[in-house]
Amino acid sequence: MPYSIMIDAGHGGNDPGAVYKGRREKDDNFALAMEVGRILSENGVDVLYTRTTDDYISPFERARLANEAKVDFFISFHRNSSPEVNQYNGVEVLVYDKNGIKYEMAQNIVGALGELGFREIGVQARPGLVVLRKTKMPALLIETGFLNSDKDNQLYDEKNAEIAQAIAGAILGTLDQQQGEEPLYYRVQTGAFRKRENADRMLYLRFFLQCGGQTGFPLRFRDAWTTGKYDFSPVFSLQRYFPPGSGEGAYDEGKPLHGFSC
Repeated sequence: MPYSIMIDAGHGGNDPGAVYKGRREKDDNFALAMEVGRILSENGVDVLYTRTTDDYISPFERARLANEAKVDFFISFHRNSSPEVNQYNGVEVLVYDKNGIKYEMAQNIVGALGELGFREIGVQARPGLVVLRKTKMPALLIETGFLNSDKDNQLYDEKNAEIAQAIAGAILGTLDQQQGEEPLYYRVQTGAFRKRENADRMLYLRFFLQCGGQTGFPLRFRDAWTTGKYDFSPVFSLQRYFPPGSGEGAYDEGKPLHGFSC
């Protein structure tokens, strides 16, 4: 059975959220939420939305919609704002508490966005937020940069498609890890990462970004290897390893299964 996720575009209608130089948070939230939802749907996730039009929905109503739909996850999209222009910049993800798969997913999302150039503020516990407190499933609220930061807005606009792919890839990668489909070990060589933990989290995401997130792209490594449909280039080198003593002599450590290029 596929996972189900309620996608929530923050604010809407007569509530624009943060506003800066004519830019309204509700518009950025909506566009990004819809794109991430599209990518998730194309990769087998059952996606629902709290809103698909420019309407105001209260935080309590958003939580109620998610609870009534009995979805597996609730993910809300927002942008941050600081008291003064260009005072802060960076991305963070808010959760009810720092436990469970929601915390792991939040860390993965922050790391993925950090690799695109955003400053990583981190994962923060905000139990007072209605959409995190009243939802009965794991819930996250993504703050994708500061709306009144020129630096964040430049990144947001220049890498808009990559941001959606990064968030979707981090979500899907977390879900695949949760399923624990096969006891396989992998080593990924994808260029330089500023943080080791981000490299470890990006096993699925680097496929996705390198290949542009095309429709039907298989994010699970096993699927990619088994189908043989994708051939990832030397720029993007992946090697597959089996645990010691597994008896899989054809795949000894250091021997790639095959190369890939998009």
